[in-house]
Amino acid sequence: MTDTHSTTLVRKLLLPLGGPLAALILVLLVWDVSVRIYHIPAYVLPSPEQTWDHILSDLPVLLQGFRITFVTFLMGFILGAGAGFIFAVLMDATPWVRSILYPILIASQAVPVIAIAAALTIWLGFGLAPKLVIVGLVVFFPVVVNVLDGLNSVDKDMLNLVKSMGGSRWSIFRYVKLPATYTPLFSALKLSATFSVTGAVIGEWTASTSGGLGAYLLQANSRLNTAGTFSAIAFLALLGVVSFLLVILMEYVMTPWRSSSKARRWSRRYWG
Repeated sequence: MTDTHSTTLVRKLLLPLGGPLAALILVLLVWDVSVRIYHIPAYVLPSPEQTWDHILSDLPVLLQGFRITFVTFLMGFILGAGAGFIFAVLMDATPWVRSILYPILIASQAVPVIAIAAALTIWLGFGLAPKLVIVGLVVFFPVVVNVLDGLNSVDKDMLNLVKSMGGSRWSIFRYVKLPATYTPLFSALKLSATFSVTGAVIGEWTASTSGGLGAYLLQANSRLNTAGTFSAIAFLALLGVVSFLLVILMEYVMTPWRSSSKARRWSRRYWG
Protein backbone atom coordinates (compact mmCIF):
# COMPACT_ATOMS: atom_id res chain seq x y z
CA MET A 1 0.00 0.00 0.00
CA THR A 2 2.84 2.33 0.89
CA ASP A 3 4.72 1.50 -2.33
CA THR A 4 1.62 2.21 -4.39
CA HIS A 5 1.12 5.55 -2.65
CA SER A 6 4.76 6.48 -3.19
CA THR A 7 4.59 5.55 -6.87
CA THR A 8 1.47 7.66 -7.33
CA LEU A 9 3.12 10.61 -5.60
CA VAL A 10 6.24 10.33 -7.77
CA ARG A 11 4.10 10.26 -10.90
CA LYS A 12 2.21 13.36 -9.80
CA LEU A 13 5.48 15.18 -9.26
CA LEU A 14 7.35 14.00 -12.36
CA LEU A 15 4.63 14.00 -15.01
CA PRO A 16 4.09 17.79 -14.94
CA LEU A 17 7.85 18.25 -15.40
CA GLY A 18 8.08 15.91 -18.38
CA GLY A 19 6.59 18.31 -20.93
CA PRO A 20 8.70 21.37 -20.00
CA LEU A 21 11.89 19.31 -19.85
CA ALA A 22 11.18 17.78 -23.26
CA ALA A 23 10.51 21.24 -24.71
CA LEU A 24 13.75 22.59 -23.23
CA ILE A 25 15.77 19.69 -24.64
CA LEU A 26 14.16 20.18 -28.06
CA VAL A 27 15.00 23.90 -28.09
CA LEU A 28 18.62 23.20 -27.13
CA LEU A 29 18.92 20.53 -29.84
CA VAL A 30 17.49 22.78 -32.54
CA TRP A 31 19.73 25.61 -31.37
CA ASP A 32 22.88 23.45 -31.41
CA VAL A 33 22.10 21.77 -34.74
CA SER A 34 21.34 25.13 -36.40
CA VAL A 35 24.68 26.58 -35.26
CA ARG A 36 26.57 23.56 -36.54
CA ILE A 37 24.77 23.13 -39.89
CA TYR A 38 24.79 26.79 -40.91
CA HIS A 39 28.24 27.50 -39.39
CA ILE A 40 26.93 30.53 -37.51
CA PRO A 41 29.78 32.56 -35.99
CA ALA A 42 29.94 32.70 -32.21
CA TYR A 43 29.64 36.50 -32.19
CA VAL A 44 26.26 36.14 -33.95
CA LEU A 45 24.85 33.11 -32.15
CA PRO A 46 26.94 31.09 -29.71
CA SER A 47 26.22 27.41 -29.32
CA PRO A 48 24.63 26.06 -26.14
CA GLU A 49 28.03 24.61 -25.21
CA GLN A 50 29.75 28.01 -25.58
CA THR A 51 27.00 29.66 -23.54
CA TRP A 52 27.31 27.02 -20.83
CA ASP A 53 31.11 27.47 -20.74
CA HIS A 54 30.63 31.21 -20.26
CA ILE A 55 28.11 30.61 -17.47
CA LEU A 56 30.60 28.37 -15.65
CA SER A 57 33.46 30.85 -16.11
CA ASP A 58 31.43 33.83 -14.88
CA LEU A 59 29.11 32.01 -12.47
CA PRO A 60 29.82 34.09 -9.31
CA VAL A 61 29.02 37.34 -11.11
CA LEU A 62 25.89 35.90 -12.68
CA LEU A 63 24.67 34.53 -9.35
CA GLN A 64 25.27 37.90 -7.71
CA GLY A 65 23.33 39.61 -10.50
CA PHE A 66 20.55 37.05 -10.17
CA ARG A 67 20.28 37.75 -6.43
CA ILE A 68 20.14 41.53 -6.93
CA THR A 69 17.53 41.33 -9.69
CA PHE A 70 15.46 38.78 -7.75
CA VAL A 71 15.35 41.00 -4.65
CA THR A 72 14.31 43.98 -6.77
CA PHE A 73 11.67 41.91 -8.54
CA LEU A 74 10.29 40.40 -5.32
CA MET A 75 10.01 43.70 -3.46
CA GLY A 76 8.44 45.49 -6.42
CA PHE A 77 6.10 42.57 -7.08
CA ILE A 78 4.82 42.54 -3.50
CA LEU A 79 4.48 46.34 -3.51
CA GLY A 80 2.53 46.41 -6.79
CA ALA A 81 0.32 43.43 -5.94
CA GLY A 82 -0.51 44.76 -2.48
CA ALA A 83 -1.26 48.26 -3.73
CA GLY A 84 -3.36 46.91 -6.60
CA PHE A 85 -5.40 44.70 -4.29
CA ILE A 86 -6.08 47.50 -1.80
CA PHE A 87 -6.90 49.90 -4.61
CA ALA A 88 -9.40 47.45 -6.12
CA VAL A 89 -11.11 46.88 -2.76
CA LEU A 90 -11.41 50.63 -2.18
CA MET A 91 -12.84 51.20 -5.65
CA ASP A 92 -15.36 48.41 -5.11
CA ALA A 93 -16.41 49.92 -1.77
CA THR A 94 -16.79 53.46 -3.19
CA PRO A 95 -18.30 53.42 -6.70
CA TRP A 96 -17.79 57.15 -7.24
CA VAL A 97 -14.04 56.72 -6.74
CA ARG A 98 -14.08 53.90 -9.26
CA SER A 99 -15.96 56.00 -11.82
CA ILE A 100 -13.27 58.68 -11.55
CA LEU A 101 -10.08 56.65 -11.28
CA TYR A 102 -10.81 53.60 -13.43
CA PRO A 103 -10.71 55.52 -16.76
CA ILE A 104 -7.45 57.15 -15.65
CA LEU A 105 -5.95 53.74 -14.92
CA ILE A 106 -6.94 52.46 -18.35
CA ALA A 107 -5.50 55.54 -20.07
CA SER A 108 -2.25 55.19 -18.11
CA GLN A 109 -1.67 51.77 -19.66
CA ALA A 110 -1.24 53.41 -23.06
CA VAL A 111 2.05 54.85 -21.78
CA PRO A 112 4.87 52.26 -21.93
CA VAL A 113 6.70 51.78 -18.66
CA ILE A 114 10.03 52.33 -20.38
CA ALA A 115 8.83 55.79 -21.43
CA ILE A 116 8.43 56.94 -17.84
CA ALA A 117 11.50 55.14 -16.50
CA ALA A 118 13.71 58.14 -17.19
CA ALA A 119 11.23 60.47 -15.47
CA LEU A 120 11.12 58.19 -12.43
CA THR A 121 14.91 58.33 -12.24
CA ILE A 122 14.78 62.14 -12.26
CA TRP A 123 12.09 62.22 -9.58
CA LEU A 124 13.38 59.44 -7.33
CA GLY A 125 17.07 59.41 -8.17
CA PHE A 126 19.28 56.41 -8.84
CA GLY A 127 18.97 53.38 -6.63
CA LEU A 128 16.27 51.02 -5.46
CA ALA A 129 13.20 53.32 -5.37
CA PRO A 130 12.64 53.86 -9.13
CA LYS A 131 13.22 50.16 -9.83
CA LEU A 132 10.59 49.18 -7.29
CA VAL A 133 8.11 51.63 -8.78
CA ILE A 134 8.70 50.31 -12.30
CA VAL A 135 8.17 46.69 -11.24
CA GLY A 136 5.18 47.70 -9.12
CA LEU A 137 3.56 49.50 -12.06
CA VAL A 138 3.81 46.35 -14.18
CA VAL A 139 1.93 44.35 -11.53
CA PHE A 140 -0.49 47.05 -10.36
CA PHE A 141 -2.92 47.33 -13.28
CA PRO A 142 -3.54 43.58 -13.92
CA VAL A 143 -4.18 43.04 -10.20
CA VAL A 144 -6.62 45.97 -9.99
CA VAL A 145 -8.61 44.86 -13.03
CA ASN A 146 -8.78 41.18 -12.08
CA VAL A 147 -9.61 41.75 -8.41
CA LEU A 148 -12.35 44.18 -9.41
CA ASP A 149 -13.79 41.56 -11.76
CA GLY A 150 -13.72 39.03 -8.93
CA LEU A 151 -15.48 41.39 -6.53
CA ASN A 152 -18.13 42.23 -9.13
CA SER A 153 -18.73 38.55 -9.94
CA VAL A 154 -20.16 37.81 -6.49
CA ASP A 155 -23.77 36.66 -6.72
CA LYS A 156 -26.11 39.45 -5.55
CA ASP A 157 -28.49 36.90 -4.05
CA MET A 158 -25.64 35.54 -1.94
CA LEU A 159 -24.86 39.04 -0.66
CA ASN A 160 -28.53 39.67 0.17
CA LEU A 161 -28.73 36.31 1.96
CA VAL A 162 -25.72 37.07 4.15
CA LYS A 163 -27.07 40.54 4.91
CA SER A 164 -30.45 39.11 5.89
CA MET A 165 -28.66 36.74 8.28
CA GLY A 166 -27.09 39.71 10.06
CA GLY A 167 -23.68 39.60 8.44
CA SER A 168 -21.53 42.69 8.93
CA ARG A 169 -19.65 44.41 6.10
CA TRP A 170 -16.43 42.80 7.31
CA SER A 171 -18.02 39.32 7.42
CA ILE A 172 -19.45 39.77 3.94
CA PHE A 173 -16.06 40.83 2.63
CA ARG A 174 -14.11 38.08 4.41
CA TYR A 175 -16.35 35.10 3.74
CA VAL A 176 -18.10 36.03 0.48
CA LYS A 177 -16.21 38.67 -1.50
CA LEU A 178 -12.61 37.86 -0.62
CA PRO A 179 -12.70 34.19 -1.75
CA ALA A 180 -14.21 35.35 -5.06
CA THR A 181 -11.04 37.34 -5.79
CA TYR A 182 -8.58 34.46 -5.45
CA THR A 183 -8.94 32.93 -8.90
CA PRO A 184 -8.71 36.20 -10.88
CA LEU A 185 -6.02 37.51 -8.50
CA PHE A 186 -3.71 34.55 -9.05
CA SER A 187 -4.36 34.67 -12.80
CA ALA A 188 -3.12 38.27 -12.74
CA LEU A 189 -0.14 37.37 -10.57
CA LYS A 190 0.90 34.53 -12.90
CA LEU A 191 0.91 36.90 -15.87
CA SER A 192 2.64 39.64 -13.92
CA ALA A 193 5.30 37.29 -12.55
CA THR A 194 7.04 37.04 -15.91
CA PHE A 195 6.31 40.61 -17.06
CA SER A 196 7.75 41.96 -13.81
CA VAL A 197 11.13 40.48 -14.69
CA THR A 198 11.14 42.74 -17.74
CA GLY A 199 10.25 45.67 -15.48
CA ALA A 200 13.17 44.84 -13.17
CA VAL A 201 15.56 44.77 -16.14
CA ILE A 202 14.25 48.11 -17.43
CA GLY A 203 14.72 49.58 -13.97
CA GLU A 204 18.33 48.35 -13.86
CA TRP A 205 18.99 49.81 -17.29
CA THR A 206 17.87 53.28 -16.23
CA ALA A 207 18.49 53.59 -12.49
CA SER A 208 20.79 50.82 -11.31
CA THR A 209 23.71 51.57 -8.99
CA SER A 210 24.15 48.05 -7.66
CA GLY A 211 24.42 45.87 -10.75
CA GLY A 212 22.01 43.06 -11.50
CA LEU A 213 21.28 40.98 -14.58
CA GLY A 214 20.05 44.05 -16.46
CA ALA A 215 23.37 45.84 -15.92
CA TYR A 216 25.25 42.64 -16.80
CA LEU A 217 23.25 42.41 -20.04
CA LEU A 218 24.15 46.00 -20.96
CA GLN A 219 27.83 45.39 -20.34
CA ALA A 220 27.82 42.20 -22.42
CA ASN A 221 26.08 44.01 -25.30
CA SER A 222 28.50 46.93 -25.20
CA ARG A 223 31.43 44.49 -25.44
CA LEU A 224 29.78 42.43 -28.21
CA ASN A 225 29.95 39.48 -25.84
CA THR A 226 27.15 37.39 -27.31
CA ALA A 227 27.84 34.43 -25.04
CA GLY A 228 27.55 36.74 -22.04
CA THR A 229 24.31 38.15 -23.41
CA PHE A 230 22.79 34.68 -23.79
CA SER A 231 24.04 33.75 -20.31
CA ALA A 232 22.19 36.72 -18.83
CA ILE A 233 19.10 35.85 -20.86
CA ALA A 234 19.24 32.29 -19.51
CA PHE A 235 19.34 33.55 -15.92
CA LEU A 236 16.50 35.99 -16.61
CA ALA A 237 14.46 33.09 -18.00
CA LEU A 238 15.28 31.14 -14.84
CA LEU A 239 14.12 34.10 -12.75
CA GLY A 240 10.83 34.20 -14.65
CA VAL A 241 10.27 30.48 -14.09
CA VAL A 242 11.12 30.74 -10.38
CA SER A 243 8.74 33.67 -9.91
CA PHE A 244 5.96 31.83 -11.74
CA LEU A 245 6.45 28.75 -9.55
CA LEU A 246 6.39 30.89 -6.41
CA VAL A 247 3.00 32.27 -7.44
CA ILE A 248 1.73 28.73 -8.06
CA LEU A 249 2.99 27.69 -4.62
CA MET A 250 1.24 30.64 -3.01
CA GLU A 251 -1.96 29.76 -4.88
CA TYR A 252 -1.69 26.18 -3.62
CA VAL A 253 -1.37 27.40 -0.04
CA MET A 254 -4.10 30.04 -0.24
CA THR A 255 -6.67 27.95 -2.12
CA PRO A 256 -6.48 24.41 -0.67
CA TRP A 257 -9.95 23.54 -1.97
CA ARG A 258 -8.77 23.71 -5.59
CA SER A 259 -6.24 20.89 -5.23
CA SER A 260 -8.03 18.60 -2.79
CA SER A 261 -11.55 17.93 -1.59
CA LYS A 262 -10.21 17.22 1.89
CA ALA A 263 -9.22 20.02 4.22
CA ARG A 264 -5.56 20.14 5.17
CA ARG A 265 -4.64 19.89 8.82
CA TRP A 266 -3.89 23.58 9.15
CA SER A 267 -6.66 24.90 6.91
CA ARG A 268 -9.49 24.97 9.47
CA ARG A 269 -7.40 26.83 11.99
CA TYR A 270 -6.11 29.13 9.24
CA TRP A 271 -9.55 30.13 8.00
CA GLY A 272 -11.28 30.05 11.39
